[in-house]
Amino acid sequence: MTHIGLGAALLCATSLPAFAGESWDAVRAQLFADRVLLDGAGVIAIDAPYRTPDDARTDIAGQVRAPDGLRVGKVTLILDENPMPVSAVFELQNPQSRFFFDVTMRVNGATPLHVVAETTDGRLWVSEGFIKTSGQGACSAPPGTDPELALANLGRIDLQMGTGVPGLSASTLDSLTARLSRLDVDISHPSHSGMQMDQISLLFIPMRYVETVGIDLDGAGYVDMTGSISLSENPRVGLSVPGGTRSVDVTMTDTDGTVSTAHKRVAGY
Repeated sequence: MTHIGLGAALLCATSLPAFAGESWDAVRAQLFADRVLLDGAGVIAIDAPYRTPDDARTDIAGQVRAPDGLRVGKVTLILDENPMPVSAVFELQNPQSRFFFDVTMRVNGATPLHVVAETTDGRLWVSEGFIKTSGQGACSAPPGTDPELALANLGRIDLQMGTGVPGLSASTLDSLTARLSRLDVDISHPSHSGMQMDQISLLFIPMRYVETVGIDLDGAGYVDMTGSISLSENPRVGLSVPGGTRSVDVTMTDTDGTVSTAHKRVAGY
C-alpha cells in the first residue's frame, strides 16, 4: 500500500466532502454524546483505497499530527456501515505529538469512514472518507483458510521493525529519539465475525476475534488497541513508535480468552 498523500493531506486546509449519514449520526451520539467534533483538516490524514481490491483484507491507514503544544491520546477508526462500526481504537498510554496506524480490515459494503483523534486537552478532531467495495459482503464471506489450520496457528505473533513512517520523515536537525519508526504486528487469527457459515455443516461459526492488542516499548506501556469483527483474518497492525525504541512486547487477547505474547529486541540495542 502506498501512502504518498498522507503528509500532503495534513497540510491541506480544505475539508473533505460530507459522506456521513444516519449511521454516523448514531455512532457519533453513542460514542461522543454532545461533545464537539472539530474539523480535522490539518490534523488527520486518511489513506484508504477508492475501491477495495479485496473487501476481506483492505489496508486503511491514518496519520495524526497534534496541534502545537498538544499530544495525541486516543484514535478511533469507524467504518460507519460495518456491522461493528467502531472498528479499532488506539489508546496511547504514552501520548505522542504524531501517531500513524495502518490496519487490515474487512469492509462489508460501501461505507463512509471516520477517524477521530482526541488530544490531551480533551478536544476531539474528525476526518472522513469513503470506500467503495466489490460487493463480496466481507463480514459474512467464508473463512479464507482451513479451520483446523487456523486454530493450529492461532495466536502466533510476528513482529517487524522498520525505519521511517509515511509522511513523517524527520529533518536532519532532529535527534534519533525524535524520529519515528514503524512497527508491524502480524497476528495469526481467523477473526470469525459470527456472520460466517461453515461450508460443510451450514451452521454459523461462533464469533471469535482479536479483542485487544497491548504494546509495550522498553518495558513501559505505549498503546492498547481494541479490535472488532472488522479486523481481517490474520490481521496486520502497523503503527509508529519512537525511533529510539530498544525492545517491544506485545500481548494479544481474543474474545475466547486466548492470550498470546511476543517479544523483540531491536537490532543495534
